[in-house]
Amino acid sequence: MASEGAVFHSNPVSSPASMPSNPLLDQLPSYQSLLYRRKPSAGGSGRERRTSTSRQRMGSSSSGRWAGISAETRSPDPTPQRPARELPVNMKEKRLLAREQQLKQNKDLSSWERFHLRRLRSWRRFKDESHEVLLTLQLWRKDIHTIEGKFGTGILSYFSFLRFLVLLNFVMFVLIFGFITLPVVISSYGFGNGTSSYTDVSDCTTYPSSSRQGLVLFHQYIIDLLSGTGFLEETYLFYGYYRVSTVHFTKFMYNVPLAYLLVTIGYLLLSLLWIVKRSVEGFKQNLVQDQDRFQSFCNKIFAGWDFCITDESAARLKQSSLQYELKTDLEEERIKQKIAERTLAEKGRIYLLRLVLNLFVLGVLAGCFYAIYRATIYSQEQATLIKPKNFILDLLVEYLPSIVITLANFVTPLIFDMIIQFEDYTPAFEIRFTLMRCVFVRLASIGVLLFSLWSQITACVEPCPCGYNHKLYPCWESRVGQEMYKLMIFDFIIIAAVTILVEFPRKLIVMHCPCALTMWWGQQEFAIPKNVLEIVYGQTICWIGAFYCPLLPAISTIKYFIIFYIKKVSLMQNCRPSTRPFRASSSNFFFLAVLLIGLAMACVPVGVSIAQINSSKACGPFVNYTTSWEVVPNTIDQLPPSLRSFFHGVGSEAFAVPFFVVVCMVLFYFIALAGAHKRVVNQLRDQLIMEGRDKRFLIQKLYQAQKESWMSPQHRSGSGISQPLGSGQLSGVFLEQHTGANMTHA
Repeated sequence: MASEGAVFHSNPVSSPASMPSNPLLDQLPSYQSLLYRRKPSAGGSGRERRTSTSRQRMGSSSSGRWAGISAETRSPDPTPQRPARELPVNMKEKRLLAREQQLKQNKDLSSWERFHLRRLRSWRRFKDESHEVLLTLQLWRKDIHTIEGKFGTGILSYFSFLRFLVLLNFVMFVLIFGFITLPVVISSYGFGNGTSSYTDVSDCTTYPSSSRQGLVLFHQYIIDLLSGTGFLEETYLFYGYYRVSTVHFTKFMYNVPLAYLLVTIGYLLLSLLWIVKRSVEGFKQNLVQDQDRFQSFCNKIFAGWDFCITDESAARLKQSSLQYELKTDLEEERIKQKIAERTLAEKGRIYLLRLVLNLFVLGVLAGCFYAIYRATIYSQEQATLIKPKNFILDLLVEYLPSIVITLANFVTPLIFDMIIQFEDYTPAFEIRFTLMRCVFVRLASIGVLLFSLWSQITACVEPCPCGYNHKLYPCWESRVGQEMYKLMIFDFIIIAAVTILVEFPRKLIVMHCPCALTMWWGQQEFAIPKNVLEIVYGQTICWIGAFYCPLLPAISTIKYFIIFYIKKVSLMQNCRPSTRPFRASSSNFFFLAVLLIGLAMACVPVGVSIAQINSSKACGPFVNYTTSWEVVPNTIDQLPPSLRSFFHGVGSEAFAVPFFVVVCMVLFYFIALAGAHKRVVNQLRDQLIMEGRDKRFLIQKLYQAQKESWMSPQHRSGSGISQPLGSGQLSGVFLEQHTGANMTHA
């Protein structure tokens, strides 16, 4: 064992320059890889390169296991330098060590420094206690913890996302109500002198009342309530009722059109910043998980369990989910290997098949969008006709665009699920690609609806004095707001109806009719992506409709508040978690990424209507302006000369071009910085891989040395019975020390 023991030991007095080559350490994969990388570099003999490599190995930051006793001579007591929370001791000893460390630090500090340190600790303690108090006031805290305990963090992320949307919509409502609705209400009750928006009288300013006259049947009130017409159109719910231009208070004058426009821009920017802030952490975790492929199986086996689960059935489901995840990873690796082994003819066949299937998908999308367009045109034409109709038929005509959009959102995912099976993608890419197709259908359907409305609004026979079709749409903003209102109400009705009329009866059938068909059908799965797409679709409607229906965020807040309890009851009573697992970190990032797409989609129609389409001359706060954006330059022209010149300078080309150049330089800098960080991360990942290979190599060598030592005749004669090494014997192989000139520590 002397020759073998020399492999694992070091001479503390020998310098790295005089250190000889060690046969075992020279066989390490990391050392061989380093030699291979240095072969093309010139300079130095093999002996010098080996010596410099030994120096690097001795002096690296992660070389504690190489330096051994030499490291101990440099820092004889490294334990106090580590924070107490990182020490492998119990909490009582950690507190004692932390107190001792604080006392040692305080001895070397002055009185002012000690006072400053106490103040920092008090402030940190106050922040922690305040954070705990705020957590107790958090909305649905107990309910979400219950869901987390029974179903894990994947489904928890959906309900946390729903809570975030409730808070976001409530903040939007507070902004709109505080800066737009409240000043107009105050002026109407005489607390401020309100100035009407009408400045001239013409055909464009006529806005006939939509209230029903004479004897009104009860079902007509229901139609008005569900469609936003009739009595509901002449309330603060819609754009057309905000007819005040300025509100004169005692000491200042409140510009309602400017406030209306700035609040719209403000809640869109607030939504953007809030979403980006929440998505940063999820993006980091998702990036690490996506790129750290070599540790995928280890992470799932050793760190994949969700310790928040307390329910037995949920634990069994989590086991099957982990098993499914491992199978999916293995299947993905098999498909990647199959893709790498494809011939040119097979690649051509696959690409041709994908091209044909994507053309079919485009045909399906075109059919859906054309159906939405025709339904919107027909609904708008029928709304202008005044003739008695049946109650059900009236309601169907009002909700025809919403019904067609909902049918398209229901049918197209089924078609996409069938088509994706023939496109031969990896399982992970199949899920993402199908979800992105569904996102596109849901959000593009809203865009087609708005395009259909605007094609009717802007279609007027020349000459067009009002700039839009005033005869059919005297207040086109309120009409668009009514369509968004109907989409919001119908979406809520569909979610509630599916839960009550589909999921609950399905559970009863599965529980009380145990036949082969019902067992195959099974309980309804709580599909996280599908439910997320539903609420993102509703939130996109809210962002678009808040400009035309200012109180729509309040309706959206109430809607999501009720949906939380509907989904909670459905999850607890009717549904089971999906067999396809959804990790919490990747879920949060996916939810917020889809929400960002919805926000970007919502900004386009709102921006077009503000900047391009002529505002209504018969209603709303912008009747004195050609477009809604015109209020901004008019307000700037009324400012003092210094401020006016400042804003004109900011909007000029002399400022825009240098600003654009500076922004490009900053972007290039961050792109270069991101590239450098990526290279460092790749190097650290390669180093981590090499360290794993080194450990495996050393374990194999240790096992060989152990086997040879137990198979030796001297050991057999001394012990008589061959037994495996215990923990003390195993550690003795590493802890045995020899002094000599030709010994190296491993």
